[in-house]
Amino acid sequence: MATITERIDNVTRIPPDYLRAKPPAPHSVKIEISPRCNYRCGFCALRTREVQPKWDMDFGLFKRITREMREAGVKELGMFYLGESFMNPRLLVDCIAYAKQDLGFPYVFLTSNASMAFPEAVDACMKAGLDSLKWSVNAADEEQFESIMGVSGRLFRRALANIKSAWEIRTNVGRARGGYSTGLYASSIRYDGKQQEKMEQLLRDHVLPFVDQHYWLPLYSMGAFATQREEQLGYRPTAGNQGRIGALREPLPCWSAFTEGHVTAEGKLSACCFDATANWTMGDLTQVSFMDAWNSGKFTALRAAHLKRDVRGTVCENCIAYG
Repeated sequence: MATITERIDNVTRIPPDYLRAKPPAPHSVKIEISPRCNYRCGFCALRTREVQPKWDMDFGLFKRITREMREAGVKELGMFYLGESFMNPRLLVDCIAYAKQDLGFPYVFLTSNASMAFPEAVDACMKAGLDSLKWSVNAADEEQFESIMGVSGRLFRRALANIKSAWEIRTNVGRARGGYSTGLYASSIRYDGKQQEKMEQLLRDHVLPFVDQHYWLPLYSMGAFATQREEQLGYRPTAGNQGRIGALREPLPCWSAFTEGHVTAEGKLSACCFDATANWTMGDLTQVSFMDAWNSGKFTALRAAHLKRDVRGTVCENCIAYG
């Protein structure tokens, strides 16, 4: 079985047959089960929304579009996009079960901040067939957590406790039920100097013993407001989403528009993995099929510009990746 970093690299590496304006169905799709989040992270694209949403994805819409995806050849399905899917654990479990048991997706994965991943919900996700559960761990202590995540430090302690509990559930409860196959992983933003040392210590003590693999990420710009974030947080974001450290990709053409789909809770297909404001909407899946949106005229024209490495005049023009 491929490691999580191998799977990530297979998505961020654009293969030759995808380097065209109308590529095949994406290898992977992320769906926003819930657009809500209990964190207020300074670096997150969600902070650009003028009004934070209070709704979640309609299960009927989820079933229709995921069936279209599977029929088109999508192999990996992410149960998240920008929000925190454990905000609606019942819907999350239903979506996992449908994707695995009804549609037979080979790989269903999830990223979470862990603070709402209570043992009962994690157990239900594993039982439903979740293949991968990855934790985002981006603060070294409660002080930094409150500064960057913008919420009470008690959520920092709760997240670490839930990470440990998930490992115990897979080990103990899973064994009692014949075995859970869910991979447990974690990723972290790589900082500089003493802050990085603090992160490494936290990981050694509270995360690495309870995951199968950990990897580092650069600080993404998430929508071209890097200068503001650099001033607020004290470190410099990278250009756009170039993947993970150790396998960074060139910003143009951007893999996000070619190899991975991104669907909002409202059913909008976006060309950008950081699109919290619907600026990169390429099709409305409540009105058209997934593949019609994936190769819509709007999306085709945008990819053509990426292939020419000239995105002036497109919705991607202002991204820091092209500055």
